[in-house]
Amino acid sequence: MHGRRRLGDGHGCGAAAASSSPRGARPRGKLVLWAAAAASRRRGALLVAPLLYLALMLVMVGRWEWDLEPPVPVRVGVAILRRAPPPGSVYRSPQVFHELWAFMQADVNHSSALMTAWHQKATQKWKPCLPKRLLQAELPPSNGYLIIEANGGLNQQRMSICDAVAVAGLLNATLVIPIFHFNSVWRDSSKFEDIFDEEYFTETLKNHVRVVKELPPEILQRFDNNISNILNLRSKALSSKTYYLQKVLPKLLELGAVRIAPFSNRLAHSVPSSIQGLRCLTNYEALRFSKPIRSLAERMVHRMINNSSINGGKYISVHLRFEEDMVAFSCCTYDGGQQEKNEMDKARERSWRGKFRRPGRVISPEANRRNGKCPLTPLEVGMMLRGMGFGNTTSVYVASGKIYNAEKYMAPLRQLFPLLETKETLGSADELAPFKGHSSQLAALDYTVCAHSEVFVTTQGGNFPHFLMGHRRYLNEGHSKTINPDKKKLVLSFNNPNIRWDKFKRNMQEVLHHSDLKGITLRKPDASLYTFPMPDCMCQQAQA
Repeated sequence: MHGRRRLGDGHGCGAAAASSSPRGARPRGKLVLWAAAAASRRRGALLVAPLLYLALMLVMVGRWEWDLEPPVPVRVGVAILRRAPPPGSVYRSPQVFHELWAFMQADVNHSSALMTAWHQKATQKWKPCLPKRLLQAELPPSNGYLIIEANGGLNQQRMSICDAVAVAGLLNATLVIPIFHFNSVWRDSSKFEDIFDEEYFTETLKNHVRVVKELPPEILQRFDNNISNILNLRSKALSSKTYYLQKVLPKLLELGAVRIAPFSNRLAHSVPSSIQGLRCLTNYEALRFSKPIRSLAERMVHRMINNSSINGGKYISVHLRFEEDMVAFSCCTYDGGQQEKNEMDKARERSWRGKFRRPGRVISPEANRRNGKCPLTPLEVGMMLRGMGFGNTTSVYVASGKIYNAEKYMAPLRQLFPLLETKETLGSADELAPFKGHSSQLAALDYTVCAHSEVFVTTQGGNFPHFLMGHRRYLNEGHSKTINPDKKKLVLSFNNPNIRWDKFKRNMQEVLHHSDLKGITLRKPDASLYTFPMPDCMCQQAQA
């Protein structure tokens, strides 16, 4: 009975075999029964062992998921195991939106969010001012003519012009109205007077720097009437005051005219206050848009204010960088599958010809997203703003180029913010017709509408938001009133479909609070006054 009892603790089939053993073979039968029990226990152990091994791996290695083609597979039987990507690696925003949409609709969003987004103490207020050293009785005789060539888009051109005025002041040179280089990317043939008010520019600077429309004939004759024959001094990026005084000035005095082309980002951030003052004066006062741009832009701003009457005329502007070339350059992946991959591969090859296929180059879309390098989608911008408390009655202006797969990606943003406008919806076809094909002029319209919004949202960096943040500080007593999200943190909230609405809101409101704290920031030595105009271009009101 003892033997039967032990087998019964096994799998049951051994007990049936023992009951049929002949009586005369009992001692030998006991041995057989003992061996059978041991074997049974070993079989059980063999069956349990893989399960124990798998459980141990789950504990030691972390979360895992099944996949057919993992980058580093580990075989367990016939299945393939790979580690799940770290949080924030995968574009899951549509799934998060699907789970949170009902809560967004049920939430009572107060229109006061626009009124309470920013907090600025009286002691933190600044006002525009020019350094006293900039003021002088009259200009000394000119040392010669400075010719520069500006390239890139609107705000890269703007930087070149401001730096050129500063260099001309440093060298006591006469500045020739800058030439705009026809860029193969921007493909804009606009001249200076098409974008900026040339007469106003010259008049504003007349007591500080001489400006002429073109090189005088007698000077041009020295170079066989060909501007290309004028010595081109190819200065390095962020060249110092010393470089211009020691290398450029002697040639200017010798030849009577010099060229610097290309001239983009060619002057150091930190220069004497009198030179910084010229940058301030040029960027924030002298560079007024041309009358056609100004006229339409003012009408567009007025229309946005009228559309926002429910919120006291206040609206949000968003610089949305989700054009095809930006998505392609970022090397990020979204939810378009193989079609998206094919389109991005073609776009990269079309614009950068093999740059992304060089041997040894490693592209990791998952790492790019975790590191905050992926452009925010329109959906993500909308979710972020709703989480911050901006309701569906908020007017939103989107400044952008042609959005990639716009029908798909813009739809959820319109769902979240029905009062959404772009320059194409604010301006009529007839009003926009003169600017078609001129990217810098169209960008100037966007720039103006964004400059006058109560809240500005930047999503991917670049010259446009950097200049705009500086201009908004200049207009808003030192506060940029700009939401500049930390996308490394943002993607974590967009990664979790199980996140609660109240938790999501807290995360977004922390982003807003952080942007508020960073709204008033003084320029550091290695930073640009085009983004941080204090203290070079502005004075604290109590000290003014």
